[in-house]
This record gives sequence, structure tokens and C-alpha cells, in this order.
Amino acid sequence: MAGAFINLIVLIPFLIFAIALSKGKGAFLIAGYNTLPDSEKAQYDETAVCKFMGKIMYGICFSIFLWFLSDLLEIPHLFVMGMLLFISLIIFSLVYVNTGNRFKKE
Repeated sequence: MAGAFINLIVLIPFLIFAIALSKGKGAFLIAGYNTLPDSEKAQYDETAVCKFMGKIMYGICFSIFLWFLSDLLEIPHLFVMGMLLFISLIIFSLVYVNTGNRFKKE
């Protein structure tokens, strides 16, 4: 039961980050983008990067919510579904961001 509330406590800041990023704000929260020199940052559409990461964060929030429900309702299948969603989102985002020039300004 304590694990359920830990998941809920972790979920709240992730949800706040997701809301901020989905509004196109908070690029300083994105580690890879944050470490780029200013000359390279100017080549990227900051709003598009933030909105994409916001969508990924909403998915991660949903997977954490599934973990919360799994602990609360004692249904292990929900944890497995949440973990599969989490891993799928991470793999998808890594492939999507690193293939093509999707976020470069034209």
C-alpha cells in the first residue's frame, strides 16, 4: 500500500513537467537540449521539441498511474502494462528524435 502512494508522489512532478512542456515552455528541463551551445540551440524549433517531450511525459505519467493502480488494487497485470508502455515510449522517443531532422528549423 505504501508503494502506491510513492508512485502517486512521483506522478505529481512528472505531470507538472508534462503540462509545462506541452505549453512549449521549459526547454531547460530537457537535458540534451539544455546542454547544447547557443549556436546549436538556434537551429532547433524549441517549441516543437518541448511539445513533443510534453506528449512523451504524459505517456510516462500514464504508465506511472498504471503502477499506482497496480499497487492499490493489487492487480499485477497493470504493472506489466505500465512497464511495457514505459519501455515502449522510451524506445520510440529515442528513435524518433534521433532519426531525421524533425525538430530542425528550415
